[in-house]
Amino acid sequence: MRALFSYGVALLILVGIGGWLATGTLVIGGNGPGNGEKPIISVIEGQEDGPIATRLAEAGVLAEHPHPATDPHLSVAQRNEQETGENAVLPTVQTVTYTAEPMKIDVPLRGRTQAKSTVTSVAETAGIVDVVHVTKGQSVVVGDALCTLDQGTRAAAVTQAQAGVDQASAGLAQAQLSFDTNAELRAKGLAAPNTARDLEVALSGAKASVSSAQAGLDNAQAELDRTEIKAKVSGVVQDPLAVAGSMLGQGQPCATIVQLNPMVFVGQVPESRIALARLGLDAVITTVTGTKIEGKVTFISSVADNATRSFPVEIEFANDDLSIRDGVTAEAIVTLGTAPGHLLPQSVLTLDDEGTLGVRTVENGVVAFHEVTIVSDTRNGVWVTGLPLSADVITVGQENVTAGQAVEATAAKAPTASEESV
Repeated sequence: MRALFSYGVALLILVGIGGWLATGTLVIGGNGPGNGEKPIISVIEGQEDGPIATRLAEAGVLAEHPHPATDPHLSVAQRNEQETGENAVLPTVQTVTYTAEPMKIDVPLRGRTQAKSTVTSVAETAGIVDVVHVTKGQSVVVGDALCTLDQGTRAAAVTQAQAGVDQASAGLAQAQLSFDTNAELRAKGLAAPNTARDLEVALSGAKASVSSAQAGLDNAQAELDRTEIKAKVSGVVQDPLAVAGSMLGQGQPCATIVQLNPMVFVGQVPESRIALARLGLDAVITTVTGTKIEGKVTFISSVADNATRSFPVEIEFANDDLSIRDGVTAEAIVTLGTAPGHLLPQSVLTLDDEGTLGVRTVENGVVAFHEVTIVSDTRNGVWVTGLPLSADVITVGQENVTAGQAVEATAAKAPTASEESV
């Protein structure tokens, strides 16, 4: 019983396979396009469109045999003439006219922030540090006191020099009075000429004494003022910083001031773009922390880096709140200017047979290939150069045609940024 069941199942399978094969197509080669192809069921029935074939076709299970688009009775040469000759049907493409627009040339630079300058305030005279007026991290402006040295005998020297000035000034006043009195007497003929010459010499000596005494006072006062070390620039106090009670020799540091406003961004311009770089160009700097600031190019090196063959540049920017620190990794986008370019959707870019990136256009009904250079990639498309000022760019069918081929072009609507991204 089990054997009969197995044979029955096998028979059903064979019948099913035979029925499925009967719905297929028998192909006899060597008869040309469309010839030698007929339904297997027609071979079994011995006629075309027999009753079984008709029912299978109505049921939708019989293989269809569409009439070939090319006349099977034509030779190969005749078929080629029909497809590519003068009377051939031209392939259709869709084009969009793109016109050149001013294109911003932006160059991205990687680098870091750097303090405008680091100034060390040093002692101009030797002395023991009496008071340190600042602490590390404190902001200072020009003229703020940093350190005060022990005055020692400098104040006494100023007092003594002032006394010398006063004494010399009194002598000058006396000499001036004597000279003026003698001049009046000589005008009346009551004084000898020799006396006048002596008084004039005495007056000149008194003036010289006053000048010398005043110079001594100025030197003494300057020496006293040197005991007050003040900030020459605005910034933030950093190490090294003097300690009260320590001895500072002439030229030794009292405090170090890092000038954080303005600051500079230090980066490198590749040699391929250095010809476009110039002072005063606008730039947008973005730090690794996300802060964005605007600046201008203030320095372009004349010497390339030997390792990278790029040129160091500096971009100065304002840092009024001192929130940006020295040495922060950042990126700058420098606008080098504008040039004529085309904003195209990425989908129109293609490669020619040699692997060159470009765009296919239609010119007087014939396909042309233009090599392009991508300048920048934006959300609205890619900016490229290398196209004519106005170009009918193939947007649909560019992969099915080649340069020099005649086509039938129809105008299409330019894709939007949202359509391009889908």
